[in-house]
Amino acid sequence: MKRPLEWQIATVKALRTETPEVKTLTLSLPDWMAHRPGQHYDVRLTAEDGYSAQRSYSVASEPERTGEIDLAVERIADGEVSPFLDDTVAVGDRFEVRGPIGGYFVWDSSIRGPLLLVAGGSGVVPLMAMLRHRAAAGGKDPARLLYSARTYEQIIYGQELDVLARKNGLAVSYTLTRSQPAGWKGYARRIDDAMLEEVSAPLGRNALAFICGPTALVEVAADGLERVGLPADRIRTERFGPSGA
Repeated sequence: MKRPLEWQIATVKALRTETPEVKTLTLSLPDWMAHRPGQHYDVRLTAEDGYSAQRSYSVASEPERTGEIDLAVERIADGEVSPFLDDTVAVGDRFEVRGPIGGYFVWDSSIRGPLLLVAGGSGVVPLMAMLRHRAAAGGKDPARLLYSARTYEQIIYGQELDVLARKNGLAVSYTLTRSQPAGWKGYARRIDDAMLEEVSAPLGRNALAFICGPTALVEVAADGLERVGLPADRIRTERFGPSGA
């Protein structure tokens, strides 16, 4: 019988800046349980006057790391939660979390076959949990990530992705939609059918695809993958509001 999820008090163990807008919070959990890559946690902040605000954040870490999770928080200028988590929270601070949550947009190494990941902006976060888990589990099936960001500076996990792409059959492709550094060799436009065809073709039509990012990007990518031959039942999506893609 599945146990009900209850709120618990997480302690901030470490903080790391990923990009000018994104910070990783490593949280120590007294009631940790292994998540499935792609799941998220709810975070609840409560003020002294009793007012509370709640938001959901995808887990970025792999389930092989016990006792703690990484949440990546993109700062939303007029948000109630993300500015506090990005600008004010310090190591040792505590707040309420509940999770892991989600059962559709999940992947783990027991699911065999080619894996296609498409990310826009901070939509890469749950996909990163999948790739970290894939590496920890020694996955050998081919995998590809297509990652859209506005600028090179807004690529999250860039260095780690470059390391992961050198092992176990993972290929990573980037597209920068706003500006590109000198000598840029990746894509330089919004995701389109031609790009999706180039990235997905080596995986074949049996690939399982996960797409995460802003709604417009997710719809373009999902429809495009169908147009280039991937069956609709092989495409899973998760979308959120405007972001850097």
